[in-house]
Amino acid sequence: MKSVWSMSRQGSEAKQLDGNVTTDVLIIGAGMAGILCAYFLKERGINYILVDGGRAGDGITCNTTAKITAQHSFIYQEIVKSYGVAKAEMYLKANMEALDKYLELGQKVDCNMEKADSYVYSSDMHKVDNEIKALLRIGYKTKFIEKVPLPVTAAGAVGFEGQAHFNPLMFIDGIKDELNLYENTYVKELDGRRAITDKGVISAAKIIIATHFPFINRHGFYFMKMYQHRSYVVAIKPDYNIDAMYVDENDKGMSFRQYEDMLFVGGGGHKTGKLGGGWQELRQFIKRNYHDSHEICHWAAQDCMTLDKIPYIGEYSNGTAGLYVATGFNKWGMTSSMVSAMILADMIEGKENDYAKVFDPSRSMLKPQILANLGSTVKNLITPTSPRCTHLGCALKWNKQERTWDCPCHGSRYDENGNIIDNPAMRDLKK
Repeated sequence: MKSVWSMSRQGSEAKQLDGNVTTDVLIIGAGMAGILCAYFLKERGINYILVDGGRAGDGITCNTTAKITAQHSFIYQEIVKSYGVAKAEMYLKANMEALDKYLELGQKVDCNMEKADSYVYSSDMHKVDNEIKALLRIGYKTKFIEKVPLPVTAAGAVGFEGQAHFNPLMFIDGIKDELNLYENTYVKELDGRRAITDKGVISAAKIIIATHFPFINRHGFYFMKMYQHRSYVVAIKPDYNIDAMYVDENDKGMSFRQYEDMLFVGGGGHKTGKLGGGWQELRQFIKRNYHDSHEICHWAAQDCMTLDKIPYIGEYSNGTAGLYVATGFNKWGMTSSMVSAMILADMIEGKENDYAKVFDPSRSMLKPQILANLGSTVKNLITPTSPRCTHLGCALKWNKQERTWDCPCHGSRYDENGNIIDNPAMRDLKK
């Protein structure tokens, strides 16, 4: 089960840490967010070290569909409703700036960067109208189409012109050699500003946690403010191509994206640790609608979902000066990674960033979902079964389709032998 990106990956691995080192800034996690943070710090002449427990990009990033867009479902009507027009406008500007930066870098790095329009479709015309109105209020003239050229039910779609998609691992491999990167260097724990690894200790004045789901529980309470969601992709060779990116605004809907002569069909999603349609649902859809296609490969992705659908980017918590985080990308990890790097590079340098307040991790999160998250945790903690997650002790659920043990509380995952796959857990299951 490898993504298209992993199957075609070439490039060499970076060095491993060997001994104790000191740096001004330590970045933990070399997915797209960590890679871009390192790239920006290098550009600014700031001393840093980037580490990853495996190979750069081989975690969550290698399973993305790699859409680069400021259109994150129907987010703008929600931000306008919850936070007002000004914040919605800043969210748009931040992500459009991220798009522009990718397009700029894509001219320097061989990564199959291509421009493409983006569309979010819905069977609910009321939601479509509301999103168009919200975008007009913040000064963005969107595109509307009534007929979606896909075998889906839709009342219409909202479009963003001039967005992009690319090969994320080609992009990472194209810039990582110029970065101060240590691969296969797993951070087991943090002791103040000291990162303890099997290869040595890294001492840093400032630390960025870019590990997908933050692993420090005593600050920030991210295990209460987020949950994790799995989604599935099947890459096929169909008998015709599409020239844009499409996604359903409904979490249970589908997404479509062309890459070379392949079509990525995504969907079948569910909260981690729960039941969902998975690849079976996608294959049934493909069988009904793409009769002459054949499957190339399939894979699954995992996303951190925040309570208000806006990422957490900034200081880890109010009481942790010098400790930063980038998480909760809500299925839009590519643009959110670039936004994270722009904001955190400024914060590290002591510069004010116009977008920082929109993504502040310490913003109020008094949402109904926080009670649901707590309720799920309590219920699973008192469930008399094993095995149990090494994060906070929740009862794990067997994922028959992927043959993994998944935590329904916070999304940690283990293979059938108990080896950790996805955090926030930091340890394998006891053998």
